[in-house]
Amino acid sequence: MKHVAMVLLLGVLSTQVMAQTDTTQSKKGTAVIKIGNMTIVKPNDTDTPKTDSLKNGVDTLKLGGLTIVGKGITESFNKIGKAIEGIDVDVKKIAETAADVLKKKKPKKVSTNWFVYDIGFAGYNDNTNYASAAAQSFVRPAGIAPASKGDFSLKSSRVSNFNLWFFMQRVSIIQSVLNLKYGLGIESTNYFFKTGITYVDDINVYTKRGGMNELSKNKLVANYLTVPVMLNINTNPMKGKRGFQLSAGVSGGYLSSARQKQKGPGGTDKTKSNFNLEQFKLSYVAELGLGPVKLYGSVATSPMHQYGVEQVPYTLGLRFSN
Repeated sequence: MKHVAMVLLLGVLSTQVMAQTDTTQSKKGTAVIKIGNMTIVKPNDTDTPKTDSLKNGVDTLKLGGLTIVGKGITESFNKIGKAIEGIDVDVKKIAETAADVLKKKKPKKVSTNWFVYDIGFAGYNDNTNYASAAAQSFVRPAGIAPASKGDFSLKSSRVSNFNLWFFMQRVSIIQSVLNLKYGLGIESTNYFFKTGITYVDDINVYTKRGGMNELSKNKLVANYLTVPVMLNINTNPMKGKRGFQLSAGVSGGYLSSARQKQKGPGGTDKTKSNFNLEQFKLSYVAELGLGPVKLYGSVATSPMHQYGVEQVPYTLGLRFSN
């Protein structure tokens, strides 16, 4: 490497300075080029440079067919050689480092997020025909007033949806831009009633009216073991999980438990039962986000009760992932 650098140095010097022919000291057939106090001589094939014609204190350096004459040449080139030798270039290490950088930037084909959680709101679209006999018999006693949406009205100011996903995994389909995303977790939906409506777990489940002024809390809780499956679009795969992402698909849920919890002057009352809730739930799901925080939403494809009322549940909130 030292010899290569010296040749390159000479090349640079020879292109950046103006060469001139010394007509006073050259002999016939000998080319002489002066660069400052340095002289480069190219003798003829029959000529041999005479060392006795050199002055005291003048150094000579032979490089191929050239003879370089000048004061301090040897010392200067020795310093350059030592400086070049002091440069330790590990080409293999540089190549490995570059490969590592490229590898880190390359998006993974499979990525997994563990213990993702959601915080949001749960509600339902009430599509019940309260003029029907089924709706009127589901709300008792019917003689006080006809059943209506008001019997199942909800408090919308309470955080009522909490989901815990054991994992969320994303698999690349097309260059990490289009991906398949799926997971497994527990959805917990809480419906906080404004009224004192109470579910009665009888042979045929029904509800009875009650005064809300007697209760400080009245809610129906439904928990589902859920598997979401979505198509995911990541607009910037090089940013990984920090890029802008859009996901949409469906989820299938199994009703693992349900209960009604009421709190009043006499204490807290819990009734654990599936009541007349559907055992399975199929929903449309979507998420939209930038980075670890996403906006999520879901809408069921059918009512959550088997009979009586037609209330289609939905959720909306924030999703947090690592």
